[in-house]
Amino acid sequence: MRETKFIFITGGVLSSLGKGMAAASLGTLLKARGLSVTIQKLDPYINIDPGTMNPTQHGEVFVTDDGAETDLDLGHYERYLGVPLSQRNNYTSGSIYYSVITKERRGDYLGGTVQVIPHITDEIKLAICSLAENKTDVAIIEIGGTVGDIESQPFLEAIRQLRGDLGKERCLFIHLTLVPYLAAAGEHKTKPTQHSVKELRSIGIHPDIILCRCESQVSPDLKRKIAHFCDVDEDAVFSSVDVDNVYKLPLEFYKEGLDQKVAIMLRLPARNADLAAWEHLVFALSNPKDCVNIGIIGKYVSLKEAYKSLHEALVHGGIANKLKVNLTYINSEEVTADTAAGLLSGLDGILVPGGFGERGVAGKVQTVQYARENMIPFFGICLGLQCAVIEYTRNVLGLADADSEEFAADAEHKVIYLMTEWFDYHKNAKVRRDKNSDKGGTMRLGAYPCVIREGSLAFAAYGSKKISERHRHRYEVNNKYREALEAKGIIFSGLSPDGELAEMIELTDHPWFLGCQFHPEFKSTPMNPHPLFRAFIEAALKNKRSAASGSCCKMDSDSEKSFS
Repeated sequence: MRETKFIFITGGVLSSLGKGMAAASLGTLLKARGLSVTIQKLDPYINIDPGTMNPTQHGEVFVTDDGAETDLDLGHYERYLGVPLSQRNNYTSGSIYYSVITKERRGDYLGGTVQVIPHITDEIKLAICSLAENKTDVAIIEIGGTVGDIESQPFLEAIRQLRGDLGKERCLFIHLTLVPYLAAAGEHKTKPTQHSVKELRSIGIHPDIILCRCESQVSPDLKRKIAHFCDVDEDAVFSSVDVDNVYKLPLEFYKEGLDQKVAIMLRLPARNADLAAWEHLVFALSNPKDCVNIGIIGKYVSLKEAYKSLHEALVHGGIANKLKVNLTYINSEEVTADTAAGLLSGLDGILVPGGFGERGVAGKVQTVQYARENMIPFFGICLGLQCAVIEYTRNVLGLADADSEEFAADAEHKVIYLMTEWFDYHKNAKVRRDKNSDKGGTMRLGAYPCVIREGSLAFAAYGSKKISERHRHRYEVNNKYREALEAKGIIFSGLSPDGELAEMIELTDHPWFLGCQFHPEFKSTPMNPHPLFRAFIEAALKNKRSAASGSCCKMDSDSEKSFS
């Protein structure tokens, strides 16, 4: 019987070293060897999930088909592996403790004293071992945070125990650590790595492989030194170098022989990785035929990670059209009637993303008006769709006080409102939503079906009448205004199967103007760019060529970051 092999990835010295990218890249290589692979992220924070965390602190919240609000690293995993993940692929300290406390209240522990060891660590091990239920060949588990963090200790203790429970032949420890380059000294420094490994070994975990995050390749002499002081095989020290686009990383690891070493240590089948598709992808990214300038007008622009999946989906749209996509981030709070032309001119396409709260909404509404009146391809996602409905109702229908119930509870014309009763396709039943309930758990989350109108932009993009997309929002388009909006030129091109929920809108007198209530960026991958992003970038290219806007092929700093 097939036994799942487990690879645990830890990090040291500092955060944001790229454990998620390393996990996703290694998973890509193992999948290219013909193995079935799944990945899990264990986050040390106490929140049950990142759903109520500020995007400018934590980055985006990634949503899975089953409605789980998860860490953004799951987006990396899905984009690289091309497989949908679920709630079981992301656990936090909060969710682990909540499960244990619930069991204690229920009497599952028969009155015993509940402790971190064994109860918390056992719960963590159950979460990890659940990945083996589908007989997957390899499960990669990324431990969030940094070795030495107090919050991470139960997770590290749990994986230490699992090594003893399952045996060395089924568990592999990979430690990612920083090897900084000091320009003044003209050399890489290994002390941070040595101290990080020492910290890891002090809690009983001896890494089998060390990944050295560095600006350039670590020399063979330095690898020998790290191997000697950290007690690992000399051929088990690998460079994890900075790359100019993240999709090159699996190829860099392959050149280093990382997948081969992992296969030997875990006794995986001896196969060569077939990376032809990945090599083609990197070639396409490096050799675009043209380029477009896209503006993202949002309120979390101080941290690009807040729009990570969106960022990548736009890059994927460029791949589908053989284009380089230059991204310009604009703070929606800065967009007014006076500044819109100066900030938005020169863009080939405009995208207004999702968000929560009133801050920056006025600028988003003004952006919609500018894109509509100036015939610039417009893509509104979630709140972006809602802002489009608000703008159209105010400026075309003439209802000047039209607003969302989220921002103006007393507005006479609440064109966006909080539905209290709707059909939940996950539960296959009508449900009621309590307006006074906690912030967590009150949203429409996860994959929902949508029926597309034939002859629409959406139908042209998807080529299908029935689709499924992921949602993350509380408010909906108010059906009371749908007939009036349609009479003035809005097409409701996507609806829920029962016709009650507006999923997509378009304009009849615009080159390309589309809004969707769902988040298509969560389902886009480099190997399979999302249809709406493909169509949006194609429309932006047509707009650029018709406007004869000149050359844009010199990549700006923000677009360079989109590949890093």
